[in-house]
Amino acid sequence: MSIASTRLLDYAQAILFDLDGTLLDTARDLVNALEIVCAEENQPAPEAGVAAHYVSTGGIGLVRLAFPEHDEAAQELLRQRLVTTYEQNLCIHTDAYPGIHTVLDALDHAGIAWGVVTNKMKYLADPILEQLDLRRRCATVVGGDTAARNKPHPAPIHFALNEMGVKPDQAVYVGDAEKDVIAGKAAGTRTIAVTWGYIIPGHDPHSWDADYTIDEPEQLLNL
Repeated sequence: MSIASTRLLDYAQAILFDLDGTLLDTARDLVNALEIVCAEENQPAPEAGVAAHYVSTGGIGLVRLAFPEHDEAAQELLRQRLVTTYEQNLCIHTDAYPGIHTVLDALDHAGIAWGVVTNKMKYLADPILEQLDLRRRCATVVGGDTAARNKPHPAPIHFALNEMGVKPDQAVYVGDAEKDVIAGKAAGTRTIAVTWGYIIPGHDPHSWDADYTIDEPEQLLNL
């Protein structure tokens, strides 16, 4: 099936992606930063494979996983240290998931704009995308410090679509967390849940009521 004849890409004028766990596999760099903070605190670090599932919960989620006995104020201080540590090694192991470049190349070829809407701070997201030579191709990058509210609120998606000049019913939002589906639906876009990202144990992307659920990036081109 050619890209021009696919139903989804016939009407879509913009595809917006979550970053961590959807477009890019960032877990190893984030978990490495968490392990450094744990070592500094003489705290056993969570097993790397377990911690990776919680990347979609952000820095505070990783800190809560590693330091559950700390109060909120202490956890916030640890989150700040985690972010500072991570910022020093943003893109050592991070890369696009297999198949993502095929999808982005196809979207570029079809003239369909794409961008990133993430709860990760924009000052962290931009240099990662630049290092992977993707930033120049993004029509927009909306971070956790861009809009008035973060996902699951629709504000970041609306911000991105306003920048792109695209109506919500002409756009699709793709993500690996339930909050992504909630945000996309609230914004009025079609939604795609992906199963290759950082799914918290016990969570099932098929239960999130997304318009589509896919297991591999290239499936997006055949919806």
